[in-house]
Amino acid sequence: MTDLDLGREAYPIPGPPNSNLADILERVLDKGIVIAGDIKIDLLDIELLTIRLRLFVASVDTAKKAGIDWWETDPALSSRAARNSLLEENRELRERLEALESKTEETSDH
Repeated sequence: MTDLDLGREAYPIPGPPNSNLADILERVLDKGIVIAGDIKIDLLDIELLTIRLRLFVASVDTAKKAGIDWWETDPALSSRAARNSLLEENRELRERLEALESKTEETSDH
């Protein structure tokens, strides 16, 4: 039988320093991480379904640096985008109305 010497100091295992979850999350959000994968379902060499997944996890600032800002232009996610969407729709409707009114005036003049 082997006796353990519990009085000895344990030596740390060489490697990266311990990181807690907050440190890891901060690093991921600061640098960003991309996860990519494809799911493909075939039956008798006939492709039935292909799903391509791309996941980019980062902070808003990191995403903006990477040129990603879709949340600012999606009306479902941004009240400013919804407001801009309404302004654009109103502008288009006014242009169409002016075009119709000018055609109506042209036909009434003849």
